[in-house]
Amino acid sequence: MVVRDDELPYLRRCVELAAEALESGDEPFGSVLVGGDGTVLAEDHNRVASGDRTRHPEFELARWAAARMPPAERAAATVYTSGEHCPMCAAAHAWVGLGRIVYVASSEQLASWLTELGVPAPPVRTLPVPEIAPGVAVAGPVPGLAEEVRELHRRFHRAHG
Repeated sequence: MVVRDDELPYLRRCVELAAEALESGDEPFGSVLVGGDGTVLAEDHNRVASGDRTRHPEFELARWAAARMPPAERAAATVYTSGEHCPMCAAAHAWVGLGRIVYVASSEQLASWLTELGVPAPPVRTLPVPEIAPGVAVAGPVPGLAEEVRELHRRFHRAHG
């Protein structure tokens, strides 16, 4: 699937949220949950610096949606995110029944950036969303914005490496 021009403001907000996470000392990831009518319903950024490595924004938005939205509204919603969902977040997204995922940077891009920076591999294998949740439509990456996300990760890992 292709990222549409009208989706770019949501993706730019995800990059802003990722920068906010970085400014608070956390890993730079940000996500926005948008209803089928285009309304921003919720947003979050990484909070793993708390010590809970499951505090990914995509996981938090899936839980938020499960608690507050009926199934039909969840299916019509889109999660915009600075980075493609990890396997944990992709599974949560699918189990909750959310709609599309639109990401700035792919898991493959992130893995290559971390390798270039000498960051050890994560404890969970990096996989694209369709391998975890084949029924979820995905779109991305977004050239240009992906370079901004790469720079945020470079800054984070240089400061915390």
